[in-house]
Amino acid sequence: MLRTLIPTALFIGCLSSATGGTYYVATTGSDYTGNGSSATPWATLAYAVAKIPDDGSTVHVKAGVYDGRVRLNRRFVNRTYLRGDDDYRTIIRSSDSSPVITVYGGANFELRGFQITRPGPSATGVILVHIQTSGLPAEDITLRDNILHDSYNNDLLKINYGARRVQVISNLFYNQSGYDEHIDINGVTDVQVSNNIFFNDFAGSGRSVGNNTGSFIVIKNSGGLPQNARITVNRNVFLNWQGAAGASAITVGEDGTAHFEAEDVLIENNLIVGNSANTMSSAFTVQGSRRVKIRANTVTGNLPTRSYGMNVFKSGSNQPNEDITFYNNIFSDPTGTMGKFSRGNPGTAIRRVLLNNLFWNGGAAINADGDAYNISEDTAKVIGDPVHYTQQGIVLPRLKGTRFLSGNQTIRGEFRRLAETYARLGKGSAAIGRANREEMPEDDILGRKRGPTFDIGCWNSTTVPPATAVIPRISSVRGANNAALAPGGAAEIRGLNLADYTARPPEPATAVYGTMVLVDGIPQTITYISPGLVRFVMPAVMPSNRELRIDLAGVWSNLVPF
Repeated sequence: MLRTLIPTALFIGCLSSATGGTYYVATTGSDYTGNGSSATPWATLAYAVAKIPDDGSTVHVKAGVYDGRVRLNRRFVNRTYLRGDDDYRTIIRSSDSSPVITVYGGANFELRGFQITRPGPSATGVILVHIQTSGLPAEDITLRDNILHDSYNNDLLKINYGARRVQVISNLFYNQSGYDEHIDINGVTDVQVSNNIFFNDFAGSGRSVGNNTGSFIVIKNSGGLPQNARITVNRNVFLNWQGAAGASAITVGEDGTAHFEAEDVLIENNLIVGNSANTMSSAFTVQGSRRVKIRANTVTGNLPTRSYGMNVFKSGSNQPNEDITFYNNIFSDPTGTMGKFSRGNPGTAIRRVLLNNLFWNGGAAINADGDAYNISEDTAKVIGDPVHYTQQGIVLPRLKGTRFLSGNQTIRGEFRRLAETYARLGKGSAAIGRANREEMPEDDILGRKRGPTFDIGCWNSTTVPPATAVIPRISSVRGANNAALAPGGAAEIRGLNLADYTARPPEPATAVYGTMVLVDGIPQTITYISPGLVRFVMPAVMPSNRELRIDLAGVWSNLVPF
């Protein structure tokens, strides 16, 4: 079911934009003679970050390949935006032994729109992007809408050593190296990982499948820092596993340390697709941690695994796990080869809960005698088919030129494609309307508000009905009714489900995270988006039909005349 987009009122309003200046970097630029203008750009992002004023500036890095380590260690007071232009064709890579991008003590900026990688197998430097404390904590950092791929030695992204308030949103990750991860979250606080895609495709990068890489995401505290806490992993897609049999899609705790390796972790609304022949340990692993809530996730397909659902245990000097809960998740292997459901000694998990989950093994019997979490302990369990689309033949989200293999142009478009195809509940699904609402997020994997019924898993088959469309009420900036919409003037449209995010682009754009405003079919300049409000600029020349609609990643609202 596609969402319905209903704009309900149109207003003239004040435009708001970033307060700082706009600067440029290009492969044809110079850090010696350039001044950062579009006509005379600088040559490197690191130089631009060091030179721009701290006034909320935006740096545009034009398409091209940039070689060399990039240090983004400056602490900005005003939010600063670093943007790669032209659909991920701004590529940063390095053969240096250090990370490609470092954020050591840097603060208050967003990195968006880049492709970050290594040039080839001979480039064995560690990690692609490394965010950590250096004297002062790296903090208030956002990685948004980037492609991080093909490390040949270590993680794709490491966030560690006291970093805090880091957001990883709407990125694409694939192909790490060694027993390492796509994201290593280690000894930090207040980290959010949302709306990303994680997968492996070593052959697509001309690499062999060694079956030796680590989990997609690891959350741990190997350094003995005071806390590794308040971590949220929600609304992500995981697929095409090609890692080690001892690793999991999401692992919480790994090193067997005496202190709790993770605390206050929320894992919800994720989709884990089993479309590979490679064995993993389990969908979720929890070790030596406490207060970990895993709810409303969908695990679907023949992973295969050593234990399909979870592995909860302690090792080394670990304390027993405490308060590890699983609510309203789907565990569905339509091939009937689920095998063992869970592993781990029950004594290693204090106050454990398994409640209101859906289990399906293609109609075959399920091995209910799991170790730490026995299916028979789920007193509100649902045994039945969630009716998912087949997991075979998935088109992987790889970029080829300016488009992904599916034809989409954005990571968000790929995310929606995968979620709408493989998380969707088919007709007669046993998950529909069966969730325990007290332990459900208010939204689903696409950020849609759930209701009026609540379904088990990350997909909700119904959403809160949008308001009925009305003829727009037009007003001036001061609120007087019936003012004319001026050509080239500021305007705003109100409604429901107009955008997936709330965002103010660093500079005006015609598409912001999948949201477009079309006037007679022509995209208009957008200055602000939110689910209920979009601000934009009317065309300089008024069109003949004067009809407006919102386009959200290919889903159209009704036409609104004005």
